[in-house]
Amino acid sequence: MSAPITLSRLRQMKVQGEKIACLTAYDASFARVLDAAGMDVILVGDSLGMVIQGHKTTVPVTMEDMVYHSQAVAQGNEHALLMVDMPFMACPTVDLALVNATRLMQEGGAEVVKLEGSGVQLEIVTELARRSIPVCAHLGLQPQSVHKIGGYRVQGREADAAKAMLDSSLALEQAGADLLLLECVPEPLATDITAAVEIPVIGIGAGVHCDGQVLVLQDILGVTPGKPPRFSKDFMQGSGSIHEAVTRYVAEVKAGSFPDAAHWFK
Repeated sequence: MSAPITLSRLRQMKVQGEKIACLTAYDASFARVLDAAGMDVILVGDSLGMVIQGHKTTVPVTMEDMVYHSQAVAQGNEHALLMVDMPFMACPTVDLALVNATRLMQEGGAEVVKLEGSGVQLEIVTELARRSIPVCAHLGLQPQSVHKIGGYRVQGREADAAKAMLDSSLALEQAGADLLLLECVPEPLATDITAAVEIPVIGIGAGVHCDGQVLVLQDILGVTPGKPPRFSKDFMQGSGSIHEAVTRYVAEVKAGSFPDAAHWFK
């Protein structure tokens, strides 16, 4: 298998037009499956609050939860870049953000920390970057703010909101963010943002022109309770094993055949 994936390698992939494949994982066993399938990035998402713990939102997830699951995934991963979510209220201030990001890296084995927010997070991103802590900034639909925004809705459809998100993307890059994640963003806006910034952009429900894609593991395996998200796809259909389903996901992302128009928003 190839050498471990680094942020430098992800930047090189963006320049070369090679798609970045990312999935969530929450334990060592699935981390091994994803790693063996050639995953570029494994995300220990606070989505574990919903798919592992059974909560209705990600808000109840704690730092202890994230450290524990990050440790488990790190044990099963050898090559993929390990990215870990900062959970709800893990970074209300610069000082607390530094403490919690340090925990995720020292205790959890994270190589990148991901945080939601835009303008209010600029100071935090700047300070984390200054301390050599790699950061992925999450824009668009931000699940930790679901109660504030009134549900799981596409973000950036209005002209003012689209401009604000583009401006935030550029500001976060300038502040030192190493990656951007766009969730439930109209495909034209995601395309514009991906072209405007030099750092890699990973999308979920944001169209095929992002530099990479991420989905929740349980969604691609068809085991998520209730109606699956529009932007997801059940890769277990037509697959003979979990490994084959994950390998198909990687292959379709790399080929640019996933997502298609059925899995993004206008």
